[in-house]
Amino acid sequence: MEWQPDEQGLQQVLQLLKDSQSPDTATQRAVQEKLEQLNQFPDFNNYLIFVLTSLKSEDEPTRSLSGLILKNNVKAHYQNFPPLVADFIKRECLNNIGDPSPLIRATIGILITTIASKGELQTWPELLPQLCNLLNSEDYNTCEGSFGALQKICEDSSELLDSDALNRPLNIMIPKFLQFFKHCSPKIRSHAIACVNQFISSRAQALMDHIDTFIESLFALGSVVHAPAGTQDPDENVSLEACEFWLTLAEQPCLQQEALSGACLFHPDWVVKESGILVLGAIAEGCMQGMVPYLPELMPHLIQCLCDKKALVRSIACWTLSRYAHWVVSQPPDSHLKPLMTELLKRILDGNKRVQEAACSAFATLEEEACTELVPYLSFILDTLVFAFGKYQHKNLLILYDAIGTLADSVGHHLNQPEYIEKLMPPLIAKWNELKDEDKDLFPLLECLSSVATALQSGFLPYCEPVYQRCVTLVQKTLAQAMMYSQQPDQYEAPDKDFMIVALDLLSGLAEGLGGHVDQLVSRSNIMTLLFQCMQDTMPEVRQSSFALLGDLTKACFPHVKPCIAEFMPILGTNLNPEFISVCNNATWAIGEICMQMGVEMQPYVSLVLNQLVEIINRPNTPKTLLENTAITIGRLGYVCPQEVAPMLQQFIRPWCTSLRNIRDNEEKDSAFRGICMMIGVNPGGVVQDFIFFCDAVASWVSPKDDLRDMFYKILHGFKDQVGEENWQQFSEQFPPQLKERLSACYAV
Repeated sequence: MEWQPDEQGLQQVLQLLKDSQSPDTATQRAVQEKLEQLNQFPDFNNYLIFVLTSLKSEDEPTRSLSGLILKNNVKAHYQNFPPLVADFIKRECLNNIGDPSPLIRATIGILITTIASKGELQTWPELLPQLCNLLNSEDYNTCEGSFGALQKICEDSSELLDSDALNRPLNIMIPKFLQFFKHCSPKIRSHAIACVNQFISSRAQALMDHIDTFIESLFALGSVVHAPAGTQDPDENVSLEACEFWLTLAEQPCLQQEALSGACLFHPDWVVKESGILVLGAIAEGCMQGMVPYLPELMPHLIQCLCDKKALVRSIACWTLSRYAHWVVSQPPDSHLKPLMTELLKRILDGNKRVQEAACSAFATLEEEACTELVPYLSFILDTLVFAFGKYQHKNLLILYDAIGTLADSVGHHLNQPEYIEKLMPPLIAKWNELKDEDKDLFPLLECLSSVATALQSGFLPYCEPVYQRCVTLVQKTLAQAMMYSQQPDQYEAPDKDFMIVALDLLSGLAEGLGGHVDQLVSRSNIMTLLFQCMQDTMPEVRQSSFALLGDLTKACFPHVKPCIAEFMPILGTNLNPEFISVCNNATWAIGEICMQMGVEMQPYVSLVLNQLVEIINRPNTPKTLLENTAITIGRLGYVCPQEVAPMLQQFIRPWCTSLRNIRDNEEKDSAFRGICMMIGVNPGGVVQDFIFFCDAVASWVSPKDDLRDMFYKILHGFKDQVGEENWQQFSEQFPPQLKERLSACYAV
């Protein structure tokens, strides 16, 4: 006899499900207690599956909730379910996988997967054959529900499906899934691709056996799907799954031959050609080593595809070529860089907007890789980018700003030539004047100008005054609007603080680029008052940009910053909170820059920041950049106030040394190491236990300045004399051979 619910018991369960949807905490607590009581009765789970699958009169959320409670019971107590209860649940799941409601189908799918993951795939032999069989159903709901369940099983149990324990059901499942790549429903196609995706990384034999069909099916998808950076099926889910496929495929060297075989770059059908170029781009990252032997031959063909008569082929070629930019730059410039750059610049002026967009993005990637390799071609590059200003419309203009900003970052001060400035600045300033203060297109333009100002240095002087004033105005307006909103939120709108953030960043670019020349601009504005407010803003990104600007102004025109130090330092101290990595990083850096300007006058402020800095440097899993900045700032603090910082030496010397051993010789490292040497002079005992780490950090210097080298020499020899020759020999036996040789050669110890 099939199990039937008792009416009174059913009403009790339904009431419980209704109560569990209440937001009241007391009701929730009562529900939990009742659930624990009911779980003592095995057939409580029968009621739950009955509500989920059979009680169609109930609303969907209640039915789904019933299934989710059952899923939790399966997770916690499945081994205690009597066989009759377990069998009833399994049967009900399979009989109702095609429920008309997508929510109920998904809930049943989750339940099936949870049972399967409890080791039940082996003891539920009919599950996989039945689900695969239900895929053939003419009822869409049944097919979709079964696929949903199969997708979850493939995600959770991919290894088991390809094992002898189950007689390798994958051998049947993979060809089955491949048939559905061509299904008329986007949802079904999406499930099919997602199922196969699970077996690419493990290179399941069942998939390798059908690799030709697989790639053909994907190319068939390619005829529905056109893709500069993945796939764009009309349905978003298929698009996402296909993108996921390409990313997974990209890691599989075994598939590169498929991409290179004859099926693609020379195919008369442009759709196949486009798919072939896409595959080459998709496998670039995962298969780069395997691709290298073919690239000298492939590259000219790909560059030729930039001139294809089909716009989609031209745009996908831009993307694929950008994926090989690193390799292109590693070759002699005339072999590939020059032809690629020439053709990409032509595509930047393409008649098709989509090709313009792809070419501009690809060129920005090439700029990042090539850096100063681009210097000989700057005139030619600028002619094209400036011409594009007149040609581009709104959306592509934003990408153009990015390409110009990236160019400035990549070639730096090489851009500071009168002929380049004359080409570049007039169109940028024209756009700058066109845009209103409240126009969001200012963001990318401000970011672009920030990079340009930093690169041009003194070359930006003729343009700096109006740019500087407008940035100050943007900050002031945003702060005023924020103040009005906080006082009368019903009358005023909240400001878009991005205006203030990008303005602060551009001011940083000006301070960095113009150096001392920024002095006059600062003296004629209220920027320090505005900065005081920005540093206390509730939004972390505003504080992050404020501290960066503070550090840059400290370097460029400290006399304007100095009167504010007493107000600024407590704020900097409270922002040494590694929960906000970037805020903390910039605050730390700014403190270090202030130290170098304040000198001994930093003494009253040491106690505001030192403990937090020591805590950060000892914190596990702190990002590398923050560790390095913290170490430099502690070193600089010790350089100007050794008496105040040295007593804590033992608490930070080891992480300090390991953080700075890997950074290149530079001014920041120089000042930090001077500080550590001075602190060792004040408190030599603080370094004794970790002296090997100090030796290693000293050895990381390639060429310290003479007086710094003398400081190292004195400390090393002082330690050696203190412990005696014999103890030193024992101590230095622990050194790795390279360290031993380096210290002996450079410091004669």
